[in-house]
Amino acid sequence: MNKWKQEILQHQLGSIAFVQSLHSLSEKDWRAPINEGKWTAAEIIGHLTPWDEFVLQKRLPYLSSECEFPESPDVQAINAQSASMSRQQQQQETISRFVSVREALYQAIDELPDDGWEVNYTIGTASVSLYEYFKGLAEHDLHHFEQIKQALPLVR
Repeated sequence: MNKWKQEILQHQLGSIAFVQSLHSLSEKDWRAPINEGKWTAAEIIGHLTPWDEFVLQKRLPYLSSECEFPESPDVQAINAQSASMSRQQQQQETISRFVSVREALYQAIDELPDDGWEVNYTIGTASVSLYEYFKGLAEHDLHHFEQIKQALPLVR
């Protein structure tokens, strides 16, 4: 297996395990801002799912297509909408939805050919390899997971 693909797949599995570990959070901790003026763990996890869905629906299908990649949606609008939705959902629902969509993303990544990980794709005005694209998403996940760990030391 391509080492870049393997690294990304390992991240996907680790992210699923991390989010599943959040089942142990009390409702109070799940809904408490991670810092003054910041999101809660619920909002952080809730906002990741729409982006996984975007990758599944609006990025991966275009890798083997001659069509241009669709434009990215309004980041602020997607984040605000998903944060709002996660405030309404039960903890179990937010976690289960994340896990389900992330597992679908894992499967889709696993099915990608090994030889395409260093090919550059043009998305808007940027040229990025598949590995760089997924590495950026992984770094985004890890940034948020670290925020949760710092705010809630019992989470590991």
